[in-house]
Amino acid sequence: MLNQETLEKFDSKKMYKVYDDWPNLAKQAYDSNLEPVNFENINHIVFAGMGGSGAIGDLFAAILSKTDIHITLVKGYLLPKTVDENTLIITTSVSGNTTETLTVLKSAHKLNCQIIAFCSGGKMKQFCIDKKINFKIIKSVHSPRASFVTYVYSILSILRNILPINENDVSSSIDSLFEMHRKISSNDLTDSNPAISLANWITDIPLIYYPHGLQSSAIRLKSALQENAKIHAMVEDVIESCHNGIVAWETSSRVQPILLKGTEDYIKTKERFSIIEQYFTDNKINFKIINSTDGNILTKIISLIYFFDYSSIYRAVLSKIDPSPVKSIDYIKKKI
Repeated sequence: MLNQETLEKFDSKKMYKVYDDWPNLAKQAYDSNLEPVNFENINHIVFAGMGGSGAIGDLFAAILSKTDIHITLVKGYLLPKTVDENTLIITTSVSGNTTETLTVLKSAHKLNCQIIAFCSGGKMKQFCIDKKINFKIIKSVHSPRASFVTYVYSILSILRNILPINENDVSSSIDSLFEMHRKISSNDLTDSNPAISLANWITDIPLIYYPHGLQSSAIRLKSALQENAKIHAMVEDVIESCHNGIVAWETSSRVQPILLKGTEDYIKTKERFSIIEQYFTDNKINFKIINSTDGNILTKIISLIYFFDYSSIYRAVLSKIDPSPVKSIDYIKKKI
């Protein structure tokens, strides 16, 4: 049973309080006085970032997928060969010290392309100052993953002149965060809280099946469960899984399937979900369905991420695990 005392005891750095404030942080970030920038003749945007910063690129790739702008995600060291003068490289590192993203930034500086960097300081800030690269300082809130909405809505505001994203869509997405807050925040720690309900249901290894367009939300749930709850998690495209992954269910498994559905999924995707539901039912495989909210793609993704992140915090606390420390990541960073 989850209660305030347990939450306070195991969430040592009070991550949950940051999430309680996510809607306000999003609104403040978008309404901030960070000066918008403009880039001309952009037909290719590269988002470079790792971990919580990389999740920002996942979101932007999804919401820009139906535009004429070619989007590339870089989660590593290397830029694509297609970078040219019409390419905008966006590097994001909340800490400002991410090795992979700094490498991308240094490579981009040597090319004939346009660049902007987002960080809270660190080596990235200093490199941008030294090389006269356009950069914006965005404050970190608790941790890179908890800073997600602050960075997303700051970037939406700063790049509003070049990103083909409707102002009303942004406002609607912030409204959806406030609406989601009423359902999942720490103000209600009963089983009627859907984020707690999901956290209680996850007892082993979740596998999230996602439709086209909601991959970023599925990846975020996987990452949040790994970082916060310290459990294994997997993701699969629901259509692709029907050509390979579904066969694994022919043997007994500790894996728990989660079907992530969008309200406006393609008709054939809806059909495939229906078939898989029937398959799981026929084979007595317990599964969970998570439906997105209505609205534009930004609204769908940001609401799901809010819901999933909070579920991962609740899962951590229910397991008597502190969601904040990431000792394994710290170990690897010290070895790099």
